[in-house]
Amino acid sequence: MKLSFPPPDSIRTIAELLSRSDGPARFQQLMSVGLGPAPEGRYRHWETFRFALPLPDVSAEEQWLAVTLAREAIHRRLPLQDRAVNPFRCALPSIALEMLHHIDRDASGNVGGSEQGTDDATRDTYLVRSVVEEAITSSQLEGASTTRKVAKAMIQEGREPRDRGERMIRNDYEGMSFVRRVVKERLTPEIVLELQRRLTDDTLDIADGAGRLRRADEDIVIEDETGTRLHTPPRADELESRMRAMCDFANGVNETEYLPAPVRAIVLHFWLAWDHPFVDGNGRTARALFYWCMARQGYWLCEFVSISRILRRARGQYARAYLYTETDDNDVTYFLL
Repeated sequence: MKLSFPPPDSIRTIAELLSRSDGPARFQQLMSVGLGPAPEGRYRHWETFRFALPLPDVSAEEQWLAVTLAREAIHRRLPLQDRAVNPFRCALPSIALEMLHHIDRDASGNVGGSEQGTDDATRDTYLVRSVVEEAITSSQLEGASTTRKVAKAMIQEGREPRDRGERMIRNDYEGMSFVRRVVKERLTPEIVLELQRRLTDDTLDIADGAGRLRRADEDIVIEDETGTRLHTPPRADELESRMRAMCDFANGVNETEYLPAPVRAIVLHFWLAWDHPFVDGNGRTARALFYWCMARQGYWLCEFVSISRILRRARGQYARAYLYTETDDNDVTYFLL
């Protein structure tokens, strides 16, 4: 999956605009039209924005400049940095605030009293079902081919896995169970390593790759099916310090600005997957950390939702969100939405 049209350089667009005789007046006019960060309620990347222009008589590049400057005004810097030490950032436009309202209302607010009122046996039954569903779907995202019926029976009967696909599903189940046990603890690199170990045990092509960071001879690149390079993760010698920084972010260390809980959980998911600190199991570990972060911050209903099932239905959107972020000045808002 390759983006054929990266966003225009806003600095160059401004320079070209101001070099014209009517440039200053045109720039002032452009800033006064009020396009905002998400015209028509859509936080579009340039790849699609250029085909859905809200103003018929203004060039695509000029409209993109107005939108970019509106986004700059509401961007929040994140402690995550790219390989060139440029910060990632995210915005909370109106569409994101509306989504956050629904999450607060439905995943922690009105149902808050139900957590205590629900019969323990009934709640555990639903929880086991949801954990099993997440384990199966998460493993299928990574290539496991075991049928849902067989996988459920294996977990419920306590049977030992018979092949790699079943082992992946059992590992995901054990990993999610581990997340539930450490949900009240502060996140540490040791917890992240143990989580990845449980998720990948006895399923890796590199036998000793479970429970440790990538080594210098294991630096990798992420390519599409045509061999086009899509992403180059940080070097192995940076991973230890980056993971400590990620854990600090997850725990809210030294923060001066409020960040909504779901945003923190999603950025944590993005961070682990972007750093790709392991030889394998990065996606599974990232999704498990999302659950840990949501549950730790009081969104207990998320335990009953299979995130992998949602992502499996939108594989293209999921992958494209990473590309949109990297090609638009590290704007994680695409992934957030």
